[in-house]
Formats: sequence, C-alpha cells, structure tokens
Amino acid sequence: MELGSMTIRTILIYLIIAFFFRIMGKREIGELSLLDLVVYILLTEIAAIGIENHNDPIIKVIYPMFLIVAIQIIFSLISLKSVLFRKILDGNPVLIISKGKVLEKEMKKQRYTFDDLLLQLREKDIGDVRDVDYAILEPTGKLSIFKKELNGDGYDSTLTFPLILDGIVQDDNLKLYNKNKLWLLQELKKQGIEDFNQVSYCSLRRDEIFLDKKDG
Repeated sequence: MELGSMTIRTILIYLIIAFFFRIMGKREIGELSLLDLVVYILLTEIAAIGIENHNDPIIKVIYPMFLIVAIQIIFSLISLKSVLFRKILDGNPVLIISKGKVLEKEMKKQRYTFDDLLLQLREKDIGDVRDVDYAILEPTGKLSIFKKELNGDGYDSTLTFPLILDGIVQDDNLKLYNKNKLWLLQELKKQGIEDFNQVSYCSLRRDEIFLDKKDG
C-alpha cells in the first residue's frame, strides 16, 4: 500500500513540475538567468522532499511550488513592461573585449579571469584573442563572440549596439558611437518618428539607422 501511494505521489508531482516548467516558458539550461535557476532548484528540492515525506498531504507540496511559480510569472510580466526591473533581475551584458582590446577592469568587476576567457574562446574554435573584435559576457555567463571580418577597407565589425530598447534610449551605447540624443532624435524625425517611445528597437551599422516601431 505504501509503495503504491508513493508511486502515485511521484507521478503526480512529476506531472505538476512538468506543467509548471511549461508555463514558465522554454529556455535552454545554458540560457537560464540566476532567478530562473533559483526557481528550478527550489521546485526540484520541494518535489524531492514531497516524495520522501509521502505521509504528508500532497497540498503541502503543491502550494509552495505554486507560490514560487506564481511569483516567477509575476516577475516575468513586470520585466516585459520595465527595462529597469529586467536589468535588476537578470543583470546586464558586459563588454569583455571591445574593438580587439581586452577590458581587464570589466573582467575584474565580474570576477572573470583570462583562463575563463581563453576557455570560452576555444569552445568557439577561436585560438587567439587577436581574432576577436567584440566579446560580450551575457547575464547567463555565456560569452558571445564577434570575430574580426576583413573587407576592402580593413577590419569591419558585424556587431551593433542597440540605441533604443522598448522606447528607452541606451545612453552608454550612444557614447560608443560618439553620438547623442539630439542626433538620434533628428535621425528618427527623418523617418517620421517624433518620440523615442514610438520605437521598440533601433540600432546603427555603418552610419545606417535601423528601427522597428512599436505595434499599435
């Protein structure tokens, strides 16, 4: 009887976890944010305790799991509306290599070593730092790499930095291009846009503006 009860309980908890993971959205393990990872660990720990303590009512397992998932979903919805809240939860991507130059100060802030850098470069089949134009340490810990590309005028970069995200001007990225908000607004007006809030995404490559207007 005890074995049968434990079997049913295990199957039920498995289905509940599978359902919760599904409604929280699809992400690869390597793309999980710190908050996602905490939620997943908590859910699996609660499930393990719930299976082990099979004499406790199943509601004692389901309720805290439901509460954690509800908090996660609420935070995700707020993140969709607020760039600041999203940055607080997930953190910001950090430039580790910029225009072929390794930014040691940024590496130290992230407690990221040259061994870490070289390891992740090798994983991308890059044997030397000199072949890298830009490298960005993502909030997930993944290193995004943009190799130098040779054209008729020398090396060119395929990397672009967003100038506007969700209607918010990215001041730090503007500085990378030696531009300011006045210049950006003038460029938008040339395309019939009067306000930054009308733009969901805007970037610059080879002095050419690309933008995507908000729906509605």
